[in-house]
Amino acid sequence: MGILSGNPVDEPMHYGEVFGTWSYLMTAKGLVAGYQTHLNHAGDEDLQKLLEEAIQAGQQEIKQIETLLKENEVGLPPTPPERPKACLEDIPVGARFPDPEIAAGLAASVSAGLVACSTIMGQCIREDIAMMFGQFHVQKAALGAKVLRLNKEKGWLVPPPLHHSRSADC
Repeated sequence: MGILSGNPVDEPMHYGEVFGTWSYLMTAKGLVAGYQTHLNHAGDEDLQKLLEEAIQAGQQEIKQIETLLKENEVGLPPTPPERPKACLEDIPVGARFPDPEIAAGLAASVSAGLVACSTIMGQCIREDIAMMFGQFHVQKAALGAKVLRLNKEKGWLVPPPLHHSRSADC
C-alpha cells in the first residue's frame, strides 16, 4: 500500500487543491450574486428559468465546497450579500442589461466554469475532490447545452465568421 492510498477523505489536501477549490468557491459566490442581479434585469421567461437553475446549481456547489474546506480547516472567502428582488419596470431602460447580453454572459461563465472544473480535476490527487468537480462539470455541460439552445432559438447567438470550403464549389 502506497502513500495516500487510504480513504481520500482522510488524506490532506495539497496546496493546488486548496487554491483551486478556494478560488472556485470565491468565483461561484460572485457568480451567484451576478446571476441574481441579472435575474432582476431579464425579461425573457426562458432566460429567467436558466438563471434560476444556474443560481441553484451555484448554491449547491458552494455548500459542497464550503463543507470540504471547513473539514480541512481552510478559511472561506467572503460571501457577497444576497441580491434583493427588483421589478424590471423599475429599472430604467438605459440601465437594464438586455436579454441577449445576459444570455451571452451566462454562456461565457458556464464555459469558464467547465475549464475551471477540468483544471481542478486534473491537478487533484484526492479522488473525492476530483469526483466532486467531475459532477460539477457534468452539470455545467448540461446547463451550457440549454443556454446554447436558448441563444439559438431566440436569435441571440452571434456566430464567428463561418468557414465554407471552396472545394465544395468545384
